[in-house]
Amino acid sequence: MIDRFGREINYLRVSVTDRCNLRCVYCMPEEGISAMNHEDILRYEEVLRVVRSSVGLGIVKVRVTGGEPLVRRGVVGFLSSLASLPGLKDLSLTTNGALLGSMADDIFDAGVRRINVSLDSLNSVKYTRITRGGFLDDVLGGLERARRVGFSPIKINVVTIKGLNEDEIIDFARLTLEQPYQVRFIELMPLGRAADEHDSRYISNDEVRRRISRHFELEPLERTSKTDGPARIYRLKNGTGEIGLIGSTSRHFCRSCNRLRLTADGRLRTCLFSEREIDLKRPLRNGCRDDELVGLIKRAVEEKPEGMDRLTGGGRPRKCMREMSSVGG
Repeated sequence: MIDRFGREINYLRVSVTDRCNLRCVYCMPEEGISAMNHEDILRYEEVLRVVRSSVGLGIVKVRVTGGEPLVRRGVVGFLSSLASLPGLKDLSLTTNGALLGSMADDIFDAGVRRINVSLDSLNSVKYTRITRGGFLDDVLGGLERARRVGFSPIKINVVTIKGLNEDEIIDFARLTLEQPYQVRFIELMPLGRAADEHDSRYISNDEVRRRISRHFELEPLERTSKTDGPARIYRLKNGTGEIGLIGSTSRHFCRSCNRLRLTADGRLRTCLFSEREIDLKRPLRNGCRDDELVGLIKRAVEEKPEGMDRLTGGGRPRKCMREMSSVGG
């Protein structure tokens, strides 16, 4: 699928739930957010139908997200069904890692080979404070189990936040010296609960790179696939793993954006910072034909905006008040 700005759209992110077993301070309030009713969430068979139609149009990469996808009952069987879809070349999963240790083997057996784990601190006390109750050992154990099972690549997502974990940038970078992980530093985005504190908590990836460069020699690596994400990839000299820098705020990657997002409640979203959504749940539950579903997906691609700067008139990034857990992290 080629949109009106010449971008090939080949990547679909699928949120299977808005629920999460953690309460990260930059993501949601301590009491959590109002979860969607069970009937509001797309059924697995409905998601499969959307993905199958999308693959028929040229989607080759799917990432399953949440909320926390591993808290939804039956997710392993769903992943197995996704992995068996003809034409789907790349299936991956994003998780907070809390349940990964006990589920890694089953997820791998289902056909998933690529995994992203969200981890914002390597200090157990700070991790519990950031997640409001999570346990660092659970995540580290999950990462080790995933490595032993054979997942590759294993990417660690670190949202860098001023006053919260900026003092751990070097510790995370050092992790790649001996471990085969790709540690990805992600700029805080003005989304949901993080929107109000964005200006005071934001750290650019240029600053992250400068701090790492004071301690290590960074070797830039080339992108290898047209479905690769927006990260600028580096390796520490003599390192085993990689470092990724995702400048979602400072370096908009709109010109090369290749993705759509299917929200947990069945809306197709073409841009994280655009409120334009196409409702797929209602047509699906009203018995729409396959060609009608395909037409809705094509319409979404046709309506995909040129970029964030167009949405804001060239000014500061628009804040998205819908929580990341509901649009697919």
